[in-house]
Amino acid sequence: MANACEPLVESFWSALGGEPAGLEAMEVSGTGALPSTFPVTDFAAAAVAVAAAAVREIVRFHTGSRPTLTVDRRLASLWFGMSIRPQGWSLPALRDPVTGDYRTEDGWIRIHANAPRHRAAAEKVLDCGGNTQALARAIAGWTGSKLESAIVAAGGCAAQMRTCEEWREHPQGVAVASEPLIHILRTSATAGSRERRASPDRPLAGVRVLDLTRVLAGPVATRFLAGYGAEVLRIDPPDWDEPGVVPEVTLGKRCARLNLNTPADRQRFESLLRTADILVHGYRPGALAALGYGGQARQELAPGLIEVSLDAYGWSGPWPQRRGFDSLVQMSAGIAAAGMAWRAADRPMPLPVQALDHATGYLIAAAALRGLAQRLATGRGSRARLSLARTAKALIDCGTREVDAPLERESADDIDPKLEETRWGAARRLRPPVRIEGVPMYWTLPATSLGSAAANW
Repeated sequence: MANACEPLVESFWSALGGEPAGLEAMEVSGTGALPSTFPVTDFAAAAVAVAAAAVREIVRFHTGSRPTLTVDRRLASLWFGMSIRPQGWSLPALRDPVTGDYRTEDGWIRIHANAPRHRAAAEKVLDCGGNTQALARAIAGWTGSKLESAIVAAGGCAAQMRTCEEWREHPQGVAVASEPLIHILRTSATAGSRERRASPDRPLAGVRVLDLTRVLAGPVATRFLAGYGAEVLRIDPPDWDEPGVVPEVTLGKRCARLNLNTPADRQRFESLLRTADILVHGYRPGALAALGYGGQARQELAPGLIEVSLDAYGWSGPWPQRRGFDSLVQMSAGIAAAGMAWRAADRPMPLPVQALDHATGYLIAAAALRGLAQRLATGRGSRARLSLARTAKALIDCGTREVDAPLERESADDIDPKLEETRWGAARRLRPPVRIEGVPMYWTLPATSLGSAAANW
């Protein structure tokens, strides 16, 4: 294992409750790093490594042995960007024009406006239309903290740029620092029996994953699970879309829509949940309970359920209900400010990839797989919780460092030659960043649009 990655891999694996033997016969290969004052490439490789190690524990349950495991640091870094390579068509824009960093009276703020209702909230507070120049003029008259509070109160998404030191002293930063990277609770309920189709080379075949997540960490997690054979069904509300990332993250999945405010769709959802093995969701605390699907209700519907949930800003303190995304957490937690200082730049400098989302995604997958391994052994379900803000703390705790040699540029050898016939046209993908001997990672379904499938297994 590459020395720089080893402490991170061990830390992540320990947070998952893994035994040291689970990291044997593992190699992290490759040199070079993404440009950042933080060790983003090591972080990427470590997150991918523990997810793969968790797959290997499922293999071990079925076969009695752990096959060798190799992670490519460079490919892991590339997967933290975009894995899809369209052939003859282009991906939609990743962000709304209003989304971006703006100068305030006393610093910087980031406005996140990719969802129409979030953009409308920011424009209402600032009393201006979608003209970004007018928006910038309006923002310049606000202090960062007051504008952040006003936009959040209006139902929007914004984050004032803080330094790492300021975040450590902020009430939410203090709360997040006291939370575990991965909070795992074993439940007493046991799962009913259902026929599985797992095989040594397809260890997750027959495992049903109900995916109630949006951009970006949750979809990364369930994409990984699909790569080893899990049946992933993504459920979105009728009006949701995220066109810039859907071709990237729906690989290997079927995607349906349900309105949980209607009786027929609630009945369908409950039927799906009863027969699911794993539920991954990104609802803020209390949101599912408000729909009638609180933790107790979920366990009653699906005894032995393996549940993994994600929140942006943590599960305690004053902000667990706050909407957030990777780029906003980077601003809040001091990452963008540290990048600005490192680059001697005149504006916030985020990480070169959305590493909080992607790393958390692989940790979500690992938590789900650890829950599955425990259920295979005991029949008991589990609940796990993660947050982008706590993942940010793990990255910041690595410390800043001198940049390694840059990663080699992408070459034709990095791309899988097989064509993927997506909903939008042919595409190719990066080769998988991990190799487990005798257990290939591949997807049987191409990327597809949201709502393109029926809501059934």
